[in-house]
Amino acid sequence: MSEILDVLPETKKRDEHLSKDGKWRSFPKVPNLLQYVSSGGYYGRIKVNGKLIRESLKTTVWTTAKLRLADFQKRRQEARGRVDAPLFSEAVERFKRDLDSNLRLKPQSKQYRLWCLLKIETSWPKLWDLRLDEIPETACKEWAAQLKNAIACHYFNNTVGTLKQVIEAGMKMHLEKGGPPLKNPSALLERVPVKQKELDLPEASLFRGLIDNLRKGSGGWGPRVGDLVEFLAYSGLRIHSEAIWVTWDDIDWERKQIVVRGHPVTGTKNNEVRRVPLISNMVSLLKRLKRSSATGRILRVTHCNEALTRACKELNISRITHHDLRHLFATRCIESGVDIPTVAKWLGHKDGGLLALKTYGHLRNEHSQAMAKKVKF
Repeated sequence: MSEILDVLPETKKRDEHLSKDGKWRSFPKVPNLLQYVSSGGYYGRIKVNGKLIRESLKTTVWTTAKLRLADFQKRRQEARGRVDAPLFSEAVERFKRDLDSNLRLKPQSKQYRLWCLLKIETSWPKLWDLRLDEIPETACKEWAAQLKNAIACHYFNNTVGTLKQVIEAGMKMHLEKGGPPLKNPSALLERVPVKQKELDLPEASLFRGLIDNLRKGSGGWGPRVGDLVEFLAYSGLRIHSEAIWVTWDDIDWERKQIVVRGHPVTGTKNNEVRRVPLISNMVSLLKRLKRSSATGRILRVTHCNEALTRACKELNISRITHHDLRHLFATRCIESGVDIPTVAKWLGHKDGGLLALKTYGHLRNEHSQAMAKKVKF
């Protein structure tokens, strides 16, 4: 306190100004130097990248304050051109804006990326408070190693890909603000091999039993759920982006085809209209449905996974999903002698049959044995 009392009389002799609230004393002849009136302590003040920074010089002595002010200014002048890396949370907001404005992505693809983003947040919440240059590569690898054992391979690969995209969005922000290039700490994270799902699909008699079970469901929805399952199995359509949007106007009775247009706004997965043949089972189903409704959408319900799970459990057969009904259609077609490229075309694949060959090239043992009996030398 004596040191403060000693110096205050000296400061009064200098050209000085008090702030309006009387808390700060400035010195026009010594720019960037302030004194906090109540304590007598000196502070350096400078503007860096538009932000006003005030830092204590940790002294109440005038001569010492001037010396330390010079060091403060030099240090801050050197840092003036440096731009702090954005927080991961800031990169997330940039990623979301870019995602929302991406006209090439369909709404369901955008939603899937947001789900991946939520998985990152729940599995690594502290990441949101780190700056991009504070994220260690080792931490990314440790996070990925734990996540790999917790979720499905497809989901893991897309979640890791989302992390990389978020950081890249933040890196772009940093460059736009004049910062130096940053290294992506997640760049070395590798995708895991996608395991081919082993298809365990019901035989014809079991499938008919499954439909009968579904139609007996409670609440009056059983028959409608049965219609949906049959429609998916007889067409091979994707449920959410294709099947539930089919209307009676899309049925070409003359050519015996379904015109698959997909979602009214986003279209099919591949953005192309295609035609799928009406097999005899589908013709019977549609004729029955047409008696009760001949306009608008054909299907009255939009999902059936819960009902399928219940029915499979009651019948003691392997659980199947919406997408497995698409597999069932493809498998029945191939077993009936339809070549794989044609099946791939009906499914809407764009690879000429490569995916279909990989997925359905190995038919079930029962069918393979039946075909093998036809081979003679």
